[in-house]
Amino acid sequence: MDKIIGRDTELAKLAKYNQSGKAEFIALYGRRRVGKTSLIRYFFKDKFDFYASGVLEGAKDDQKNAFLGALTHYGYDGPVPKNWKEAFKALGSIIAKNKRKKRCVIFIDEVPCFDFEYSNFVKELGIFWNDTASWYDNVFLVICGSATSWMIRNIIDNRGGLHRRPTHEMHLRPFSLYQTEMYFKAKNYKWDRMTILQLYAALGGVPYYFSLLDPAKSSAENIDMLFFSTDAELGNEYRRLYKSLFRNPEKYMDIVKLLASSREGMTRKEISETLKISSGEELTNLLKDLVYCDLISYYSICGKKTAGLYRLVDFFTIFYLTFCNSTVTDRAYWRHTLNTPRQNTWYGLAFERICLFHIWEIIQSLRLDTMLTKYYSWRNKPGRPTGQIDMIIERADGITDICEMKYSRYEYTQDAEESSKLEHRIHSFQSEYPKHESIRTVLVTTKGLTQGEHSGDFDKVLTLKDLFVENTEEF
Repeated sequence: MDKIIGRDTELAKLAKYNQSGKAEFIALYGRRRVGKTSLIRYFFKDKFDFYASGVLEGAKDDQKNAFLGALTHYGYDGPVPKNWKEAFKALGSIIAKNKRKKRCVIFIDEVPCFDFEYSNFVKELGIFWNDTASWYDNVFLVICGSATSWMIRNIIDNRGGLHRRPTHEMHLRPFSLYQTEMYFKAKNYKWDRMTILQLYAALGGVPYYFSLLDPAKSSAENIDMLFFSTDAELGNEYRRLYKSLFRNPEKYMDIVKLLASSREGMTRKEISETLKISSGEELTNLLKDLVYCDLISYYSICGKKTAGLYRLVDFFTIFYLTFCNSTVTDRAYWRHTLNTPRQNTWYGLAFERICLFHIWEIIQSLRLDTMLTKYYSWRNKPGRPTGQIDMIIERADGITDICEMKYSRYEYTQDAEESSKLEHRIHSFQSEYPKHESIRTVLVTTKGLTQGEHSGDFDKVLTLKDLFVENTEEF
């Protein structure tokens, strides 16, 4: 197998767990295409005592046959299991044969697929672990799933037989810019950071999408190839993504589409009223599931304990919903719209969200990681002129950093209009929260700030090099 890139932390954790000398139960989850299966296969070098994978979008018989086929492949020759109770009993017989091995590795991939209606899969998995697998010190059980919300609700937060049974949970997240650059360097792709940023804005940090790129092409040519060419490889990925994450994806997709249209993000109340979804348990679960799946993020609003903003942060989804509709027939659409207002506006929005996704990198680059900080957004109170600050960092030393995020293909120039807007936002913020007397303004941009009449608006300037840093924060 190809070497796994950018997952050193996860590989180190797996090595530590593998050497624990006791039975281990690892619950691994994360967005589709993020590299979960590849990580486990690489670590164990495809040497499993049992490996089975659910069939995405498969029927009940497909799931049964997949598990039965795996049992047969790994040496089970008994009666055909009629249900999950018997299937796990058969798996137990395979474990018994390997009780003297250093490690007996069991990998069950795409676990949510096996939990079809009335299957009792989760219940029997719990019984299997409690009554059989956990009794063998050499067992290393890994279960994995792209349906992150299912993994959280049914495995991590299980209140039945699996309650607190997984010994470790691992959330495999999309790559950061730093990890993305590591990936391209390892593949010997000769792209500068601006090119990587532009590709990241459309694809997010999804390793599988990166594997489809052609290093001989420009970023614009690659985007055309993946999204707008005849039989584009990512042409059907949007549907597949949400079908893999949710069994009934329609309401989730409605929320995602709504958030894709909002630059600033939306409160729970605004989502409820716009989509006419009752602001009760149903909406709570829908929003939680989308957060679990790394599709949206929740940001606190200054001064509000229970309200916050939800923003769409899956860059692939944002790009797809913005540009990939049935009216686009130009196979070189992205190249033909370079530097147009629509494309530049989108890059500006994408850059803001990339900065929010890299908040810890920004905190590290500002040398604030050694002190207590908290970050949030701010919005004017209702009835006042519209004003919003997307990133505020409140520091233990009493200084408040107000961050402006500006995408530019060249050095950014602060003009009189933007200077006035910034002054207005700061004034409005301080009017509502007078305790924030000491303000430091931070510009996060691509290539730096042009010195001019209004360049003094900013006390600190961060550039791409400050976003492409390794995040040393341990989660």
